[in-house]
Amino acid sequence: MNIEIANRLVNLRKSNNLSQEALAEKLGISRQAVSKWERAEASPDTDNLILLARLYGISLDELLKTDDEIPRPEPEKEAEEQEEDTSREEEKEEYVHVGFRGVHVKDHNGEVHVGWDGIHVDDKSKGENVHIDKKGVYVNGEKYDKEWIFQHAHFPFALFMIIIYFIIGCVFNAWHPGWLLFLLVPIWESLVHAIETRNAHHFAYPVLATLIFLCLGIFWYAWHPGWVVFLTIPLYYSLVSWLESLLGRKKNCDSQNTWDEEEREDEEN
Repeated sequence: MNIEIANRLVNLRKSNNLSQEALAEKLGISRQAVSKWERAEASPDTDNLILLARLYGISLDELLKTDDEIPRPEPEKEAEEQEEDTSREEEKEEYVHVGFRGVHVKDHNGEVHVGWDGIHVDDKSKGENVHIDKKGVYVNGEKYDKEWIFQHAHFPFALFMIIIYFIIGCVFNAWHPGWLLFLLVPIWESLVHAIETRNAHHFAYPVLATLIFLCLGIFWYAWHPGWVVFLTIPLYYSLVSWLESLLGRKKNCDSQNTWDEEEREDEEN
């Protein structure tokens, strides 16, 4: 019910010296129904509108007259169909594919592919492109020094995580907890360094423990007892030290045995 019409019903009732109970009795309805009409909470049906118009001696047009703006006509069907066709074409140009070969995102501005064969970014709006694979690093068709990049990073893991973060943020709106991906960067780099140096002390185990704790808390709300994972940090380094000392003693024993065998051979000769 329009509030203007509701106020008109109140004024018409009062100008005819009728109470809500008296009007309800004449119409054969409840007083609550009349009250709802006048509070714009409900609308009288067609029969009651006709009875009200007759009772007050006015036409239905006068009873329902309103100053509200007439809604504009809807656009023609042809225009709507053109808009639908345009939106369908835009949807075809925009898609996200996640599969075994990697992640591929495409829209009208360009496309990004991150997979086993490398990282490929094509920005059509600026006319620029970047390709990073086993052949090297190419920016707008110009080759850059691949050896320098892989000598310092082996694999552009940080760049890979940044691209993945923006993809899941823009496509899935998962800016949080997507930022957890950045904790994988020091974990990966330290793992590579530990393998190269054959020293497990170089692995960033505290960062891994922090990542596990945050995942337990954010995804499963297990902040407690998830904090127990931090107790494994001293256990990790104690275990690594024990294994190193054990391997060191074994190496010394092997060296001593080799030395003894060489002495025996010299004595026999």
